Formats: sequence, C-alpha cells, structure tokens
Amino acid sequence: ILYPRDPGSRFDFDYYTRKHMPLAIALLSHHPGFRAASVERAMDGVEPETSPAYIAGCFFTFDTVDSFFAAFTRHADELQADVRNYTDIEPLIQFNEVLITAVA
Repeated sequence: ILYPRDPGSRFDFDYYTRKHMPLAIALLSHHPGFRAASVERAMDGVEPETSPAYIAGCFFTFDTVDSFFAAFTRHADELQADVRNYTDIEPLIQFNEVLITAVA
C-alpha cells in the first residue's frame, strides 16, 4: 500500500504508527496466511534534497494474494473507515511476489 507524495495533503505518521497499523496488524495477523508487515516513511528522492514519489508505504506479506483478501475482506470496513484519521491521500495498492528476502 503506497501513499503518493502530494505537497497539499495530510499524513499523520504518529496516528498511523501508533493506532492504525497496530490495529491492522492485530486484525490481519490472525489469518494463517499472514507472514509479516512493515511500515516505511520516505526520506528523500533519488537525488539528495529532492522529494520522494511516495510519502509512505505499508508492506504486508501473506503466503498468497487470496490469503490477503481473505484476511482483509472481513475487516475492510473498519480499516478503511480509519484511513481518514491519518490521511487524505488516496492509497495505491499493488501486489508483489517476493523473490528475495535478506535479513541482517
């Protein structure tokens, strides 16, 4: 889930990281296909002191796309209703296949 950078938009990272994402993780992690979740805040664009294309990203890992939908669908109304509490940005959703993971 990516949040495009829009200079006129609002994104409350405090609410997002302290309220919304803990709620989302608590609800979705009960599904047996859930593997992980992470949240990232953009810092800079490619060149130093340039703006990034996205302000934030949330990355859920499930064993399949169907597992994500099974977990999300039952909580979609609650989670989507909470979006207005932290942003007015329309999120972009994309599904990826993880090919490589490295952990230090």
